Amino acid sequence: MDPEPDRQALTHAVRAVLERDCPGSRTLLLGSLAAGTADHFSDIDVEWVVPDEAFAACLARVADVLRRVRPVAAVRCDPDYRHSDRRRLLFVRFAELPLFWRLDLSVRAESVADDPDYDRHNPRARARDDAWSRPASALANVVGAVKALARHRPEDARGLLDRGFARIGEPPPAGAAGARDAAGEPAAGWAAEIARLARAAARQEPELGPLAAQAVELATRYVPTRRAGGPEGG
Repeated sequence: MDPEPDRQALTHAVRAVLERDCPGSRTLLLGSLAAGTADHFSDIDVEWVVPDEAFAACLARVADVLRRVRPVAAVRCDPDYRHSDRRRLLFVRFAELPLFWRLDLSVRAESVADDPDYDRHNPRARARDDAWSRPASALANVVGAVKALARHRPEDARGLLDRGFARIGEPPPAGAAGARDAAGEPAAGWAAEIARLARAAARQEPELGPLAAQAVELATRYVPTRRAGGPEGG
């Protein structure tokens, strides 16, 4: 069954519940869904513009508001805007939906809605290094790497995995385990390296274990595998 109508329905429901919750607010669809270029692996990008005086209250209850649509498994905040007075970027994972369909929710006060650079380089807006979960961020890189490989973009996947290992202080595969073939694929296979990063993240933050297991299972479904003795298969 084509899952696209379900994602469309979810997107419409999210926008409707946010606008109903805050009078005078509005939502905009962003990213590939707005451009009409989305595929099965595309996430959901929405901006919620709220009156300045309602900004703090809207942030405080946003998870409860989204639960009116469906159960929320997790909400993370982009550390770059964690303490911004008029801007946030939230990463919302809904329960029992594909991990690809994360909601990236930009929340902005009306007064800075048209300023893409507001607080972008403000050090006071950024979270302290110990105030956000590096393992959760590394797992987001795992999902991004699976997505990149499913789209046949191995260079993107390589960068995501390398940054994920670095983010949690985990050394990349060494020796034979870290070897690459002529195409840059890990000698052990992409799925094995994805699993290694996912499990390393879960060791550092055990409550992420179920999410790591889902990410590993995702790789077995979507990451191309090698043919025995030959190049990567599809």
